Amino acid sequence: MSIQTPLETIDAVLARNLDNPTRLIQILREIQEALGWLSPEVLAIVARGIRLPLARVKGVAGFYSFFHTQPMGRYRVLWSDNVTDRMLGSTDLMSEMCKKLWLEPGRVSEDGLASVATTSCTGMCDQGPAILVNYRAITRLNSQRVTHIVDLIRSNTPLTDWPTEFFQIDDNIRRRDILLGNSIQRGDALRSATQQSPLAILEEIKRSSLRGRGGAGFSTGLKLEACRNARGSGSNPEHYVICNADEGEPGTFKDRVLLTTQADLVFEGMTVAAYVVGARRGFLYLRGEYRYLLDSLEAVLSRRRADRLLGHNILEKDGFDFDIEIHLGAGAYICGEESALIESLEGKRGIPRIRPPFPVTHGYLNQPTSVNNVETLAAAALISVKGGDWFRTIGTAKSSGTKVLSISGDCDRPGIYEYPFGVTVAEVLADCGAELSKTQAVQISGPSGICISAEEFKRRIGFEDLPTAGAFMVFNTQRDMFEVAHNFSHFFAHESCGFCTPCRVGTTLLKNCMDKIEAGHGSEYDINEIFKINRLLQTASHCGLGHTACNPMFDTLQKFKPAYERRLKSLAFEPAFDLDETLSQARQMTGRDDAAAHLESNAEENS
Repeated sequence: MSIQTPLETIDAVLARNLDNPTRLIQILREIQEALGWLSPEVLAIVARGIRLPLARVKGVAGFYSFFHTQPMGRYRVLWSDNVTDRMLGSTDLMSEMCKKLWLEPGRVSEDGLASVATTSCTGMCDQGPAILVNYRAITRLNSQRVTHIVDLIRSNTPLTDWPTEFFQIDDNIRRRDILLGNSIQRGDALRSATQQSPLAILEEIKRSSLRGRGGAGFSTGLKLEACRNARGSGSNPEHYVICNADEGEPGTFKDRVLLTTQADLVFEGMTVAAYVVGARRGFLYLRGEYRYLLDSLEAVLSRRRADRLLGHNILEKDGFDFDIEIHLGAGAYICGEESALIESLEGKRGIPRIRPPFPVTHGYLNQPTSVNNVETLAAAALISVKGGDWFRTIGTAKSSGTKVLSISGDCDRPGIYEYPFGVTVAEVLADCGAELSKTQAVQISGPSGICISAEEFKRRIGFEDLPTAGAFMVFNTQRDMFEVAHNFSHFFAHESCGFCTPCRVGTTLLKNCMDKIEAGHGSEYDINEIFKINRLLQTASHCGLGHTACNPMFDTLQKFKPAYERRLKSLAFEPAFDLDETLSQARQMTGRDDAAAHLESNAEENS
């Protein structure tokens, strides 16, 4: 069998993607997987092939953290830098790996063999510490496993020959309810839907009071109705359905488990939504960290096409045409925001759009588009079978149905738990094996959510009290809540898309304030600066990332202020740069090792 040249590889990828500029992210991903990195020459060939300006192609390649425009090691190791991974010792293990490989973090080894760096979160919080090796996930790292991985890298062993248990990823489903414990067979939701009119199914979804499970909680029925009623633009108007599986919020991994165990139900929900809004094309936007799910999900789609559950005249119903494509993300948290996700689907940088107009009227390719979360669409499939009235009897008056929680941190049984809305935080803690007397805080809905203290554990999960996208991170009394907020400040600074100056600069200033306090140079001045930065971010940021970036600092300052106070050096301003310490080595070399010598010499010169 002949080996393809780089040019032949690029041509094959372009042909497979029909030279379509909207598929630029997929084109770059496939080429990088084949060639290792995206050289200037490669980007120029791609730009010519899809007839886009080279500057735009370079801009896209430089936006996503999983794309590399510089040579990388043959083994690219990314350690999850999420706070729960750190709690399990990821920082020391990463240092151990770098020491054994004789390289610095963030650098490529001189022989081009390996590079080691961090990524925000791998979505494996229930089985960390976790890493990505050439974007394949390995969980439960320990010193022995690190040593084994280093030996495999040094011996240049292909990943296909690594121990299979390294790549084992568990679902860890601890509690099931109507969604995770359903007995619906493949096609049931569609058979039920096609026996009714699209409007009748829409009414059932509206009657159910289903709200979006991504955190915002907007009415799913109203969103579908607005998309259905919107008129497309241009000579060939279309409607689209998108499943947002880009769960980048640290501490969230429920979508990973739903796509592993309930993929048919999710695709069924997408198809029911398409039936309601009149869409013929749909997309599953899968986060780049879940690359390992791609082949299995494609197999599910192929089986559904064979069973006439996708494609032309679904279930032999004339005019019901719908199919689904999977697009893989490339490491950009901001693409979890629906308009940024659509930009990425169109082959662009994931920059959130100005709204209005909203995606339901002007979404993918400027056409009416319904964007829903994985869990939301799975619930819509259940409603199609069992009805809206049944669904509404579960949960609370304002939060119908169940919520899937991703539980991690200081508990005996981390994993996936499904509860009817209205469950208390205390009940969840008891189920997951976290002792109430030894638990000081729970971070609900990830860094952008809310941190609650022990006095609030009687509060309930639900849109009327504690709304959540699914993350539930537990911290015991031994944890330093400043360090938790400190980690989150670095997360927001890293994940800001950089489009608007308030967020780009504000999140960096926020990180710098937290770094200064952590280094022992903090003061009340820096606490006040955090409040000023928050006002800037709240009033001037382009999207929700900037609006929520200060949440972890505010919550921990309010509820765990001693964690900050013991680090504050003075009440007045304290400079972060210590000139005396910086000059200490030079003083020793000249025999002047007395403290504050530079101040004394300045005084002599002035006199």
